[in-house]
Amino acid sequence: MKASWNVKGVSLFLTIFLTCSGTLMAYPLDGYEETGIRRVEGARLANEGRAIGGFQPPGAMLTTEQVDLRLLDHRDLVLPAPDPEFTARVTALLGEDKNAYGVAVLDLTDPDHPLFAEYRGDYRQNVGSVGKLLAALGLFQALADAWPEDFDRRKQILRDTVITADDFAHRDHHSVRFFNVETRELTRRTIQDGDQGSLWEYLDWMLSVSSNSAAAMVMRDAMLLRHFGQAYPVSEDQIDAFFRDTSRADLTRLFQRTFWEPVTRNGLSLDQIRQGSFFTAQGKKNVNGGGNSYATAESLLQLVLMIEEGKLVDEWSSRQLKRLLYMTERRIRYASSPALNEAAVYFKSGSLYKCKEEEGFKCSAYHGNVINYMNSVAIVEQEVDGVKLHYAVIVISNVLRKNSAEKHQALGTEIHRLIKQMHGLE
Repeated sequence: MKASWNVKGVSLFLTIFLTCSGTLMAYPLDGYEETGIRRVEGARLANEGRAIGGFQPPGAMLTTEQVDLRLLDHRDLVLPAPDPEFTARVTALLGEDKNAYGVAVLDLTDPDHPLFAEYRGDYRQNVGSVGKLLAALGLFQALADAWPEDFDRRKQILRDTVITADDFAHRDHHSVRFFNVETRELTRRTIQDGDQGSLWEYLDWMLSVSSNSAAAMVMRDAMLLRHFGQAYPVSEDQIDAFFRDTSRADLTRLFQRTFWEPVTRNGLSLDQIRQGSFFTAQGKKNVNGGGNSYATAESLLQLVLMIEEGKLVDEWSSRQLKRLLYMTERRIRYASSPALNEAAVYFKSGSLYKCKEEEGFKCSAYHGNVINYMNSVAIVEQEVDGVKLHYAVIVISNVLRKNSAEKHQALGTEIHRLIKQMHGLE
């Protein structure tokens, strides 16, 4: 949206509409050899002091093999009824703003006796970049449909397919990391026309730094994969011809087959969770998705639970998605809580905020007074005194006039403390 104002103060109207997930990095640091994600190798070398970049907290040091699905032996686990005492304790953490939240917490530390807390779990709002989980779901579902039993071919498609950014990527403010493995040169900038990376790298850019441009390219190719099947990948000329010659109505139907159908096929409800459009303005112009975007805390928790059970698409897809969500650089928002430094965190967040003129109020990031959406999805794992803590948290909020990033960080601290107390660790 546009921002306009009279600099002399005669009139003022400010509107900010931002979809953002900040700067964080995903995928285990030893993943380059398997995936070819060059950014991962840059992060590994930086952590060893051999390239430019930041160091990792202890919880970010798991290997690829250690980042795995935790409920494969409990694949029939379903959400239990909310526990009244647990729910009351979680709700108390929300304070006076509790009715601006939708929260779901599932303690899986003892998977034979999971404990569930929920407050306004059916509250639905636009979850911003959290919807990129559904973009990934659409791609992995298309991969599985094209090669149901050929996991090596799926991996080859992710690693060897080269995507060249085009107008679908217009425009985005998120910088991504271009790392040259040979020279160890790191460049941080937005994706531009002609930038190339593997499909796996575009997935990483979409989920790690939440690049809208990368998301648009992933969604474009998910649609191509859904349409062309085993003939994918196709040439640039074929891509141009397909989007030029296919009717807008047919493109909308293909979008919905690619990103809506997998939601219902995986047991979720389109009334509760849906990605209704591309993440870039030009992507929306090229393809009309045909609907709004939203989710609830409970629907996102169900999605996370299926990942841990290996049931989102299939076990291979669930495992790849969890690894793409593993944080291995600067943590933000909910995940930035210092209490989580020792924990492995699998994370996605998204925000939307909007401001208008209000006496005594100054608009700033994540601090809107019209809408102030902040959304966090987290899986947390940490061994403390021999107890292997494992829980999932979904926080959806619209707390006006307060810094929602700080609110989520504080919740990250308080919920982790609560989980530890419940297991006699504090």
